[in-house]
Amino acid sequence: MAARVLWAVRRRMQPLAVHAASESRGWLHPFSTATQRTAGEDCNSEDPPDELRPSLAERALKLKAVKLEKEVQDLTVRYQRAVADSENIRRRTQRCVEDAKIFGIQSFCKDLVEVADILEKTTECISEETEPADQKLTLEKIFRGLSLLEAKLKSVFAKHGLEKMTPIGDKYDPHEHELICHVPAGVGVQPGTVAFVRQDGYKLHGRTIRLAQVEVAVESQRRL
Repeated sequence: MAARVLWAVRRRMQPLAVHAASESRGWLHPFSTATQRTAGEDCNSEDPPDELRPSLAERALKLKAVKLEKEVQDLTVRYQRAVADSENIRRRTQRCVEDAKIFGIQSFCKDLVEVADILEKTTECISEETEPADQKLTLEKIFRGLSLLEAKLKSVFAKHGLEKMTPIGDKYDPHEHELICHVPAGVGVQPGTVAFVRQDGYKLHGRTIRLAQVEVAVESQRRL
C-alpha cells in the first residue's frame, strides 16, 4: 500500500519537474502565458505603430482644410465681383434717372421752340414805323399770327398728352375744379353744375395738373 502511494506521488511530480527544467533551459511551454503573449505580439507585428495613426488623421485634416480654404477664396472673389457689378448697375441707373429728370421734357421744349418762332414773327409785324393807314393790315397779320400760334399750341399739347378741360355743364368735382363763387342757376343750368369757367384747367395723360377755376350754379341767390 505504501508503495502504491509513493508511485502516485512520483507520477504527479514528474510533469512539474519537466516544466521547471524547461523554464530553466529557456524553453517555453506551447500553452504557457508567456508563449501566448509572445505569439500575440508576433501576430500584431504587421499593424502600424500607434504613434503613426494620429499623423495620418492630421494629414487628412490638412488636406480638407486646404480644400476649404480654396473654396473660401473662390467664394470671396465671386462675392467681390458681385458687389462691384451691383455698384456699377446702381450708378448707371442713378445716372439714367438724373438724365431722365433733366432731359425728360426735351421733346416738349423742342415743340415749344416752334411756338416761340411763330410768336416772334407775329410781334415783328408791329413796329414803330407802321403808318396809321396800315394799322388795319397790321391787325390782320397779328390775328393770323395768333390764330396760327393757338393751333400750334393745341397740336403740341395733344402730342404730349396735355388736355384742356371743358367743365361747363359738368357736375362740380373738387378734384378737378376750384370753386370761386356760386351763381344763380339759369335756364337749362342744373344746380351743382359748373356755370362759368374763369380759368381753364389742364390734365396730363388723364391726371389733373391744374384745377379749373369755376363758378357753380345754385338754386338760391346767395353768393360766396
